[in-house]
Amino acid sequence: MKPLIGITANVELDAKHNLANDYIQAVIKAGGIPVILPIGIDADVSELADRLDGLVLSGGGDIDPTLFGEEPHPHLGGISPGRDSLEIALIQEMLDRDKAILAICRGIQILNIAVGGDMYQDIYHQIDTPLIQHSQHAARYHLSHYVKAKPGSLLVKIAGQSEFKVNSFHHQAVRNVTHPLTIAAQASDGVIEAIESVTHSFVVGVQWHPEPLSLNGDHISMRLFKSFVEASKQYKMR
Repeated sequence: MKPLIGITANVELDAKHNLANDYIQAVIKAGGIPVILPIGIDADVSELADRLDGLVLSGGGDIDPTLFGEEPHPHLGGISPGRDSLEIALIQEMLDRDKAILAICRGIQILNIAVGGDMYQDIYHQIDTPLIQHSQHAARYHLSHYVKAKPGSLLVKIAGQSEFKVNSFHHQAVRNVTHPLTIAAQASDGVIEAIESVTHSFVVGVQWHPEPLSLNGDHISMRLFKSFVEASKQYKMR
């Protein structure tokens, strides 16, 4: 049986759900059955986590900085408290069950916050060293900069190489990573590009967007989705 994969949606100011079709098609192509998850179901998160085999945390707007003890930065964008609440609860329930999580762009940040980490509200105003362009002016399937993955990481095993190109659409980024997560890849300027769990079967967060890449011939992105769906399937078979 195919695994059931929940995908969180972007929610504009807690008022309107939307989700790029790339996420849905990437899960289907990798062998999963996608289900879009709305906000407002926090009371049923435990039951939902029981039924799901895997979770994709999609990209979207910014995250409420009070969740990690900071006041809003002047360059903080629009936030969705309802989405933050749902995703943190879902992450914690899925981690407790050791179910597969693939966290993308905004997803990598909320994943880190859910376990006690924090993030930059705006990398261009909170990092003093020179940065490369992290919000590309190109199509979503364009590979814009390199990342270097850590030796021995799950990401290296999936990619089959330690250095490769990714796309990039963000102004926020993970800052301090806490257990059970660890840094799995960084850009040349030091910005964290991937994290993964050292105690769970498959929990991977990436700062880039592999979903359009996987549908446009990028083999590493497709392997990432297939590895995630396979990990979700393995839980289903336990």
